[in-house]
Amino acid sequence: MACFERASPALKDVLLKLYRAEKPMEMDHHLHEFGAVKYRIQSSASDPHHAYLSISTPLLSQDTLQSLGLSHYTREMVKGISSDAVEIVEPAKEGYLLTLRLNFDKIPSGKDSVKVITEISAVQAVLLSSQLKEMLQNVNSQVTFQGMYKPIKLVYHPREPFFVVRQPKKIIAVFPMRFKENSDVIIATAFFQELMDVGSSKEWAKAPPCTWSPIPPPELRGELIEDLSTNGGFVTFDILPCHVEGKRLDKTVWSLLNFYAYVKYHVKCTRGFIQRRIRKRLESLVEVLQKASSEEEQQQIKKDKGYKYMRKMVSKSKNFKRRCGNLSRKIKRIRPRIKIRGCGRFHRRWLRFPNFCSSKGYTKLE
Repeated sequence: MACFERASPALKDVLLKLYRAEKPMEMDHHLHEFGAVKYRIQSSASDPHHAYLSISTPLLSQDTLQSLGLSHYTREMVKGISSDAVEIVEPAKEGYLLTLRLNFDKIPSGKDSVKVITEISAVQAVLLSSQLKEMLQNVNSQVTFQGMYKPIKLVYHPREPFFVVRQPKKIIAVFPMRFKENSDVIIATAFFQELMDVGSSKEWAKAPPCTWSPIPPPELRGELIEDLSTNGGFVTFDILPCHVEGKRLDKTVWSLLNFYAYVKYHVKCTRGFIQRRIRKRLESLVEVLQKASSEEEQQQIKKDKGYKYMRKMVSKSKNFKRRCGNLSRKIKRIRPRIKIRGCGRFHRRWLRFPNFCSSKGYTKLE
């Protein structure tokens, strides 16, 4: 099944809308769902108390059920949904496997109406479950191939077949696993190994034993090579008599039908979880790099400020020295009109700037 709910959400909404309508409605509505499932809902304003629901769904085993159509067991299961409100129409409308006549007057009002319509919306799940239940109960154990019981190939989706093998003390269900992406194969393989480890523990001793193998099990010898070509190995469940007794039969059958969907759901969730962890880790690394780069920028800014300050001080000292030189030249050019004795000595002593010698010495060459 594409989803884990038994009832079809789209079919449930249409039936509730039709049931709660205040005025009679003319309706001829078609629905298409995963697994080549088709619904057709018909209602006439001239007969507001009745509606017709036709369903087309692939049979699980084309070899055993195609020639016979729906068995008596399956029909009784469909009638058990609501014996008062549901009636099987014979023959079914052209192009459909089953046609039901719904009597809205027999559906109780209030919250019970939602419950009954939800059960009617799960008619496709009832068809599939009843077919598999009948196979598990009525498989001819005398049909063998090379000393082993011949497996029955069940096809819900063309790309998702699985096999059921009836043995004297148990029933074996084998699922060939196929995945499109290599990463999905890695995640699924780890999941299957964990499933085997958990299933062998004491806490899950009542659950069906599970085994995984990269090669086909011996029970599938003689099957077509295209059915045995996988990249995810083979998952095998051993269904014991205690798993198909009473109410456990319905739960076991539903779990087998949903195993592919459950594995895909787990792989998808795991891949999403890994991607979220990678994004969070990447964000944390980016934050660290940004923090380090900001600190380097601040240090560089401080260095640039210090360099600019020193450059400014050097330029100021050069300007001051140049001004002092200009002042000394101007003073030297001053010629007093009256010569005073001792003025030259005063000029040489007090108006002379000291010479700054370099730290390096020079030797005069002869």
